[in-house]
Amino acid sequence: MRIEAEFPDGKATFVLGREHLGQSLSAFLRRENRPLNTRCGERGICDACRVEVLAPDGQWEWVRACQLRLDGSRDLQVRVPQRAVLAYEPQVLEGYRVNVPVAHDPILDRGLGVAVDVGTTTVVVQVVDLASGHALARASMFNKQMHFGDDVLTRINLCSTDGAMLAQMHRAVVHDTIRPLVLQALEECGRALEEVGAYALAGNTTMLHLIAREDPSPLGVAPFTPRFLEHRAMRAGDLGLEPKEAEAHLLPGAAAYVGADITGGVFASGMVYDEGPCLFVDVGTNGEIVFRHGDRLLGCATAAGPAFEGSGLTNGVRAGVGAISHLRLRGGTFEPELELIEPERYSKPLGICGSAYVDFLAEGRRTGLLGPSGRWTPEALEAARDRMVPHGDYGLAFRVAQGLGRSDIVVSLPDVASLLQAKAAIAAGILTLLERTGVRPGDVRTLYLAGGFGMHLDLENAVRCGLLPGFSPEQIQLVGNTSLAGAHLSLVDSSVLGELSRIGAGMEVVELNLDPNFEDRYIDQLQLP
Repeated sequence: MRIEAEFPDGKATFVLGREHLGQSLSAFLRRENRPLNTRCGERGICDACRVEVLAPDGQWEWVRACQLRLDGSRDLQVRVPQRAVLAYEPQVLEGYRVNVPVAHDPILDRGLGVAVDVGTTTVVVQVVDLASGHALARASMFNKQMHFGDDVLTRINLCSTDGAMLAQMHRAVVHDTIRPLVLQALEECGRALEEVGAYALAGNTTMLHLIAREDPSPLGVAPFTPRFLEHRAMRAGDLGLEPKEAEAHLLPGAAAYVGADITGGVFASGMVYDEGPCLFVDVGTNGEIVFRHGDRLLGCATAAGPAFEGSGLTNGVRAGVGAISHLRLRGGTFEPELELIEPERYSKPLGICGSAYVDFLAEGRRTGLLGPSGRWTPEALEAARDRMVPHGDYGLAFRVAQGLGRSDIVVSLPDVASLLQAKAAIAAGILTLLERTGVRPGDVRTLYLAGGFGMHLDLENAVRCGLLPGFSPEQIQLVGNTSLAGAHLSLVDSSVLGELSRIGAGMEVVELNLDPNFEDRYIDQLQLP
């Protein structure tokens, strides 16, 4: 049996042996170094890996590659669209803003340190000259665990049901992600691996468990008890990193879903020393939020889900080359004005990323395309009838643009519903922490907005759609990748590790599911202001 596949970068032919029979098409292509975008962990519940397959009747059919079993009965002709390829180029935020003074008291007197931000989706490494404290080079890529699933819960559940998964997850993040990035960054700055004397690794609690080969299964069930939260100092070789005798520091976290990436952000942003009241918000799948009021630090994580990364949406993609990053709707006609990431690379957009979806919610409400509940208004259905296209059992979808292959790029009502649920989770989490101390959004001095998604948001639209409810853009300070900043500072100032431990130990973690008013706040925030 042969597979003739047409990828965005060219054609390839594969020959199947007996050992390949019964595998899914996505699993086969992954072993051939042609991995697909299996966001859901190959469970068949998303459309990210959809490809076109030529049916026996000569018609091209869309199928999920993770569900297509290779039985050897016939040759296959496959067309793989750009958005189904895992090699889709990411935009990873590598910059950050440090608002705290630090000493130059490195954990080693000489050599190189490597700061690592281990994200669920992306990983960034930064090589640091310990003698000067200066960053020499950075490198970033997708976390190779992604083909096991988009979010931490999927990966936790896989580890709890299959004892072999922990080793596979560890290898994916350490051997297949971090190690190549370290070599890439070292090559960029002309330094040698043997010069590395220390690593500092920040990330959410699940990622650090997987790096340390600790079973994360307890994080998936109440009472969500981590195997460790404290700072761990180890040999790099014990984690699978090189040089084996280098130091490796896993930074301390606060709770199962408020990890070392957040304690690092609270420190690097300067929030820990801010007189307040102030907020730290990292808008992501877990939606971590920390509130400082007086001497209290309250933290929580909200189940925002991956909608703002484009997951589960009709034409959603992660922020990368060719994605629609921003949009504006003309009043009256609802004609979209689009901004693409590196438009010179693609003549037509590949899809819509999270920052543009936030724009769509705000612009849709401003222009009257969307009503308060997120439904198309009767006036819009008439005025924008040329842009409304049938969308299966879900009525009409709004055509934003025509993509590659003349396919429509649309926003559907189920897309809007998913986005409203994500923004409501973040907003309700913020309001829950504020109401614990009787503080209103307008009373907050500074809202520190962290992460790559935050850096690309139109802040006015984030406020107008209710993602940051009751705030003004003037209150918001963008601080970037503060997880990487925390790792960097831990290398160049040995006192930082103690500060991070105190932040984690002193944080009051609020379990939103136990708050009697959280559900009512969440329902209220499902509306568009």
